[in-house]
Amino acid sequence: MKRKAIALLSGGLDSTLAVKMMLDLGIEVEALNFTSPFCTCTGKNSGCKSEAVRVAQEYNIPIKVMHKGVEYLEIVRNPVHGYGKGVNPCVDCRIYLLRKAKEYMLESGADFVFTGEVLGQRPMSQRRDTLRVIERESGLEGLLLRPLSARHFEPTIPEKEGWVDRDKLMAIEGRSRSIQMQMAEDLDVKDYPCPAGGCLLTELSYVPKIRDVFDHAEELNLRDFRLLKTGRHFRIGQESKAIMGRSEADNNLLEQLRQPGEAALTWLDGNTPVAIIVGNQEKDFYSLSARILLRYTKAEPGSECRIELRTGDSKQIFSVVNNMTPDDVNTYLVA
Repeated sequence: MKRKAIALLSGGLDSTLAVKMMLDLGIEVEALNFTSPFCTCTGKNSGCKSEAVRVAQEYNIPIKVMHKGVEYLEIVRNPVHGYGKGVNPCVDCRIYLLRKAKEYMLESGADFVFTGEVLGQRPMSQRRDTLRVIERESGLEGLLLRPLSARHFEPTIPEKEGWVDRDKLMAIEGRSRSIQMQMAEDLDVKDYPCPAGGCLLTELSYVPKIRDVFDHAEELNLRDFRLLKTGRHFRIGQESKAIMGRSEADNNLLEQLRQPGEAALTWLDGNTPVAIIVGNQEKDFYSLSARILLRYTKAEPGSECRIELRTGDSKQIFSVVNNMTPDDVNTYLVA
C-alpha cells in the first residue's frame, strides 16, 4: 500500500530536497505552504509562495497555500516559548505550522508529515530539545519525519513500519549547507533561489515598528504588518501613523496601498516623498505630517510651503512652515 505524506514546502533548498527524497522513496506527497506578512524571501520575480508552487509543479504534486492570519499575529504578540533576538517566536511559530499540518494530514487521509528541518541549523527552533518540544506540542509525536536529519533521532512510525527506508535518510547537522548543495547536484535539483528564507521578526531594525503596532492596536490586522516593509513610519496619534516613502518605488507602492478615506500628502514645489496617513484621519494630522515630510525635502528651513492633500478623489492645497528640527521629527519617528 502506497503511503501518503504532507510536506511543509517553503520553496527553499532544504524543503525541496526533502520532497525529492520522499518521492524517490515511493511516498505520495502533498505540499503545504504558509504565507506571512513578515516574509522577506524573494526569488527572481516573486517570493517563497511562488517558489513553493513552482517546486510543486515541477514534481507534479498538489500544493495548498495557507495564510497565517490574525490567530498567528496573536501568537507573535504573546508567544508561550518567548522570542529570539528580535520579536521572532520561532518555537511557537513552528508549533503553529505543524498543528495546521496535522489538521490537513487528517483531512486529506495522509499518514505522516515531513519537513526540511536540519538539526542545529537554526539556533532557536532546531536544537534537539526544542525539536522535541515542537513535535510534542504540535501533536505529531512519532508522525513527524525530518528526512535530512532523521538518523540523529529515534526512528519515527514511518520508519518503524517500513513506510520509508531509514537507511536512505540523512544525518545532516549544523548550519553549513554544503551537503545539501551536493545533494541538489546529485538529485538534479536546480533553481533554488531561497535556500534559507528570511523573516522580518528576526531583523532588529524592524523590532521598533512591530512593537509599535502591538502597543497601539487593540485588534490586530494583517495590513498593519504588511505596511512595515515600506517607507519611514511616524506615530502621530494613538491610532494613526504617517508613512513616508524612501524612494520612488516606495512612493508608488504607498499610492497603491492607500485605502479609501486615507490621506496622501506631497510638497507641490519640489521633489518630495509621498506620505500617507493610516488609521484615524484628523485635520491636525495633515499639518503635522506635512511638516515632518518637509524635513525629507530640499525645502528651505523656515519657508512657507504648499502641500497637496488628496483624500479619495478630491484634492486641496494648504500651506505650512518648514520649521521642524531633526529632534522634533525624531519624537514621532518609529523607524
